This record gives sequence, structure tokens and C-alpha cells, in this order.
Amino acid sequence: MATEKEVSGGLGLEWRVTVPEGSTVKMEPEPSWISSTWNRLVELGSKLRAKVSTFGKKVWKIGADSPRKVIHGAKVGGALTLVSLFYYLRPLYNGFGSSAMWAVMTVVVVFEYTVGGCLYKGINRAIATLSAGGLAVGIDWVASKSGEKWEPVILSASVFLLASAATFSRFLPTVKARFDYGVTIFILTFSLVAVSGYRVEELINLAVQRIATIAIGIAIALSICMLVYPVWSGQELHLLVSRNMEKLADSLEGCVEDYFVKSEITDAKESSATRLEGYKCVLNSKASEDSQANLARWEPAHGGFGFRHPWKQYLKVAAALRNCAYCVEALHGCINSEAKAPEYMKKHLRDACMKLSSDSSKVLKELSSSIMLMKRSKSIDALVGEMKNAVHELQNAFASLPNHLTQTTASSPSESTEGKKNSNISIADGVALMEAMPLMTIVSLLIEISARIQGVIDTVGTLATLARFEGIRNEKSSSKVQAEEQEDKALQEV
Repeated sequence: MATEKEVSGGLGLEWRVTVPEGSTVKMEPEPSWISSTWNRLVELGSKLRAKVSTFGKKVWKIGADSPRKVIHGAKVGGALTLVSLFYYLRPLYNGFGSSAMWAVMTVVVVFEYTVGGCLYKGINRAIATLSAGGLAVGIDWVASKSGEKWEPVILSASVFLLASAATFSRFLPTVKARFDYGVTIFILTFSLVAVSGYRVEELINLAVQRIATIAIGIAIALSICMLVYPVWSGQELHLLVSRNMEKLADSLEGCVEDYFVKSEITDAKESSATRLEGYKCVLNSKASEDSQANLARWEPAHGGFGFRHPWKQYLKVAAALRNCAYCVEALHGCINSEAKAPEYMKKHLRDACMKLSSDSSKVLKELSSSIMLMKRSKSIDALVGEMKNAVHELQNAFASLPNHLTQTTASSPSESTEGKKNSNISIADGVALMEAMPLMTIVSLLIEISARIQGVIDTVGTLATLARFEGIRNEKSSSKVQAEEQEDKALQEV
């Protein structure tokens, strides 16, 4: 192998290597550090541009899917702009001074996405500020009358005792659920006023200014939150429970359909992957339901929801729904397990299983529609009857499965003697029963789901009674009309 060096066009050195076969390979010089740095910068810029583009698409999708979130952002910006006028306008600033900043801070911490959340924080902040401010002023007056020697001792002791007691109260379940934010504001306000009162001479004027600016911030936040495209926690809870019920119905019907029908065409794992979201939404929504129910208690009457609407009953409906979702989750795991039942066994129970899942799904969807429309369903009794009949049909089909297995194994061809044939049949029966275990589990889960749906029916019926759904109102009004007609007839007879 020979090598040679030559000058190429005055641009630099260029090497050529002659390999044994006689061909020549040109070797380019390594790129300089300037070109490599430039290439890295170009690559970094392209990656950054791609990430910005991806982020922009996600933001646009979120805004397009939920315009209320965009409106909420505009509402917060409008509230802050409005409250900032206390700093920009000289007459307002002269009236409140630097305490106007508390109005801005109040809007930032009080404004929430839902009306219930805004009322919860606004009312808690108002009560905590008034009580803590008044208590701090009173203790400061007592401390000031005790002399300079005992004044810091009394103030420090009061801060220690009240802060300790208020912090401990946050561990109480009732306080934690409804007044946790208020207790925090109480500790903050009392500490600030009590400590600052030791150095500030006009403490009452300072407390009045801060309370006034906080009241203005709360008023602005509540007004914009309730009057401009309000989002009600109660309505969100109402829709969440109803939609979760419909999602669970679709998930139940879809899992059984995938197992008995679509598994003949595609793999069950791939076809049932889209059905996961239904029951998972039901299982993962407990925290959101508890939060919405807690905030809904603070809201005034709106729409079809009265002031004392039974929000706790929605939590009972959701709990019964999760009780069904646990079985659906187990059903999905059994369907996607590695152990598969033979096709002839699945065909024997396919119609009964699909009918039961379809009837159970219809019951859940009817209950979902009843909650959504706030009307008592007229067809729920008939649908429940069909579901119970489907349970009996599945139990009968499951009871006839051993006979079906015996007939299948007995009809299989065998070239052995009669004694060996009987032993082979018994062994085949055992093997068939082992293969049928996944199918038996699915059958038992479907029957259990139908039994747990009865709990959902009972809780929805209680909700319809407490919330006075439209069907109940009509029944009561019709009963009143009948009573009046009977009274009229009695008067005519007299």
C-alpha cells in the first residue's frame, strides 16, 4: 500500500491512499473547532425550536379543549389590574397608602378556578383576619398597660399560646376539611399585628387599613369569579359522577366485547388498551370528588342545585361506583392474563356473558342519564329486571359447562382400547377444567359486578329522593291533584 501527499487547489493538504487492489481513497482533513462548534449550535437551535413548537401545540390543545381555563386566566388578570388602581390612582393611594398592597396579595391568594374555592378562601380569610386582628389589638392594649417590662413578655406568650393552639387545631378532621386555610391566615395575621404593635404607635389605624384593603381584595375576587363565566364546584361534581358512571359502563361492555369478539381478529391486549381509561378514571377521581364536594357546600343556590343540596350523597354514589370499578379492574386483568381459555369454551358462554355485560352497562348508563338530567328514570326497573334475567341465564350456562366438556372430550377420536379411552377422558376432563379457570373467573366477576350495581342503584335512588329529582316532584304534584279532586268530589256529594 502506497501513500502520497499533494496540494489541492491551494486550499490545503490532501492525502490519497492507494490500496492493494489499485484504487485510491481520498482522506479529508478533520474539521476545525469553529465548524464543529457551529454545527453544534445549529443542532441545539433546531432542538430548541422543536421543543418550543411542541410546547406551543400542547398549550394550544389545552386551551382549545377547555376554554374555561383560558377565561380563568383572563379573569385573574382582570382582577389584578382592577385592584392595582389603588396604587396607580393618587386619591386611592392617599387613602390606603402602602397597605394597598394587601389588596393585591388577597386577590392572588383568594382567586380560585371555581366559585366554591373562591368563597372558601375568601370567607376563611375574612373571618380569620377580623378575629385575629381584633384579638391582637386587644392583647396589645393589655400588654401596653402592663408596663414596658412586661409588655414583650405578654406579647410573646400570647403569640406562643395562640399559634400553638391554632396549629394543633389543624389536625382535627373537621377543621382540616373546612377551615384549614382560615387557621393559617389567623396565625399569620395575629403574629404580624401583635409583633408589629410593639414598635408601631398607631396600631389601630394600621389594623383598620389592612382589614379594609383585604376586604376590598376579597370583594373584587368574589365579584369577578361569580359574575364572569362562573365555574361551580357543585356542577363540576355533578358532571364528574355522571360521566364516570358512563365511562365505567363503556369500560365494562368494551372489555367483555374485546374478549369474546375482537380476540378472534386481533390480540386482546391491543384491542382493549383503549378501554383502560374508563374504570381508571373512576378509581382515580376520589380526591377530586372529595374536594369538589367540600367546596360545593360554600356555594349559594345556582341552577338546579339548592342551598342545602345533598352533596355528601354524591360521594356515596361515587364510592359505590368505585366498588364496581374494582371488579372491572380485576376483570380487565383476567382478560389480559397469559392463561387463555379454549375457543369452544368461550363460544359456549359468549352469548350469556355478553348479554349480562350489555344489560349491566345499560343500567349504569340509565343511572348516569338520570343524574345528568336530574330526573327519576322510568325504565330503570325494567332494565334491572333484564340484568337479573341475564344473571340467571349465565348461571345456567355456567352450570351446563361440565356436561359440555364431557361431550366434547367423549366425541374426540381415539385409537386406544375402551379402558384407556375412559382414563384419557378423565384426564382430559381435568385438563379442560384447568383451562376453563380464566373463563370461570370472568363469569364470577360479571355476576359480582351485577350484584354491586345494585348498590349504585340504591345510592342513586337515595340521591333522587334527597335532591327531589323531577320525577319525584311530578309524583308529589300528581298526588296533590288527586287529593284535591277527591276533596272536590266529597264536597259535591255533600
